[in-house]
Amino acid sequence: MKKALLFMLGILLLLATEILRVYFIMPFPGSQQSETITLAYWIHSSIWLLRILGLGIIAYPVYSLFRLPKMIGAKSTVIVCLLLYVGIAYLLNFKMLAEKMFYQPETKILADASHNSMPPETVVIGVMLNGEARAYPLEFIGYHHQVRDTVGGEPVMITYCTVCRTGRVWSPMVNGKNEEFRLVGMDHFNAMFEDATTGSWWRQVNGEAITGKLKGTMLREFPAEQTTLKEWMAHYPKTLVMQPDTKFTAEYQALNGYARGKSKSALTGTSADSWKPKSWVIGIMSGNMSRAYDWNKLLSMKIINDTLAGKPLAVTISDDSVSFRAFSRMVGSNVLTFAAQQDGSTYIDSQTQSVWNARGECIDGTLKGTKLTPIQAYQEFWHSWQTFHPETTQFH
Repeated sequence: MKKALLFMLGILLLLATEILRVYFIMPFPGSQQSETITLAYWIHSSIWLLRILGLGIIAYPVYSLFRLPKMIGAKSTVIVCLLLYVGIAYLLNFKMLAEKMFYQPETKILADASHNSMPPETVVIGVMLNGEARAYPLEFIGYHHQVRDTVGGEPVMITYCTVCRTGRVWSPMVNGKNEEFRLVGMDHFNAMFEDATTGSWWRQVNGEAITGKLKGTMLREFPAEQTTLKEWMAHYPKTLVMQPDTKFTAEYQALNGYARGKSKSALTGTSADSWKPKSWVIGIMSGNMSRAYDWNKLLSMKIINDTLAGKPLAVTISDDSVSFRAFSRMVGSNVLTFAAQQDGSTYIDSQTQSVWNARGECIDGTLKGTKLTPIQAYQEFWHSWQTFHPETTQFH
C-alpha cells in the first residue's frame, strides 16, 4: 500500500508539473486573472528538477512491482498511468506551448510599391526610422507575434498581441547585445517573450522584464503608427512592405478580418459597444498619467481635443475609419482647438481658421506648412489598457 501511494504521489507530481507549467502561461479558464507569474516562472525554471524528482519517487515502487511474477492488474494500471503521463507531457510540450503554435517567418520579403502584393486597405504597423519607412500587415505580425528587422540601421522587433490588440515596436538591444527572444506564453492575456541570454520573461505591451535576472529592465520603444497601407504609402511612397510567407498562408487566413474587428473568437473578437472588455480604445500616456478614448466616440467626433498631464493634445481618425493619430495642440506658445469639417477628412482650428489634415499638417490658411508634433497613441482592447494602466482615466 505504501508503494502504491508513493507511485501515485510521483505520478501526480509529474502531471501537475506539466499541466501547471502550461496552464499558468496560456489562456485557459481562470489562468490569466491571478498574479501567478512568480510561480509560473519557478515551475518553468525548475521543470527538469521536478521531473527528475517525480520520476525518482515512482522508480522504486515500479521496480518493486515489476519484480513480482504476477500482479497483472497492478502492472497494467502502472503502464496506463505512465502512458497517460507521456501522452499529456507530449501534448503540452509539443502542441500547446506558445512557441509550438506560433512560428517566426521563414522567408521575410519586403517589397517596394512596384512589387507589393498587399491591397491598399490592409491595416499595417508603420515604422519610420532615420529616413527609412517600412510597413508590416497586422495579420502577419498578429500570427508571428514578433518580426525581427532592421529599419534605418536600427535593429527592431515589431510585436503584436491579438488578445490585447497591442502593437508595439521595440529595440531588441539588451545590455549592448542584439538579444534573441522567443514567445513563451502570456501574462494577463498579454504575449510574453523570453530572452535567450538570461531566460527572463518580458511583457509585449510595455517591454518590461517582469521576472528573471533582468526583472525591471525596460526595452526601448520606437514610434509606430497603425494605419491603412494606402495612407501609409501616400505619406511614405518609398516604403517597403512586408509580404506574406507562403508557408503560413493558412495561419494568416485564420486572422483574416481581425484587423477590422471581424474576428468571432472569444479571445480576439471585438465588442461593438463602448467600455466593454473587448471594446476598442485609444490609449495615450503623458508622464505618470494615462487616458483612454472610446473608439466609437472618436469615430463620431472625428477629432477629440483634450489635455492630459497639463499637455493639450488632439486625437484624430482619418476618413478610412482605421488610421488614427494623436498630436500636441501647441503651436509655438499658442494652444489650438480643432473642429472636424464636413468632408470628414480635414479640421479647422478656431484660433486662426487654418485647415489641417489627419496627419497634423496645415494645408491651408495662416499656418499653412506647419506640422503638429505627434504623440504616440495605441489602439487596444479596453480590458488590456485597464489592466496595464490601472490608474487610467476615461475621456467622456
